[in-house]
Amino acid sequence: MSDDKLAESEDLGRDVERRRYLWGGAVTVVLTLAAFTLVWLKVLDRVETLIAISALALTQVATHFYFFMHIDLWKSHRDDLLLILFTGLIVLLMVGGTIWILFDQWSRMI
Repeated sequence: MSDDKLAESEDLGRDVERRRYLWGGAVTVVLTLAAFTLVWLKVLDRVETLIAISALALTQVATHFYFFMHIDLWKSHRDDLLLILFTGLIVLLMVGGTIWILFDQWSRMI
């Protein structure tokens, strides 16, 4: 492969990468603005707003995984996804356990 073709393919790869980051940035900004708009305009009642914001947050996490961390459901990327999910589980257990212990201590003090 000649140097010209290699440089051209690298430029094309950079353009695709840049486009992917721009799309990801636009989607995350729209999701964030949608969450703020739901709260600001009080379109839904409180519980429905919390559910909608949670759904928007999960969508934003998936967007970050796909556009910025390049983790999708292809077989070659599943190891990365499993590692991230396991890390999330460990963090959830640590935070949940801490909150449980603190709430138990608080309830014993009353």
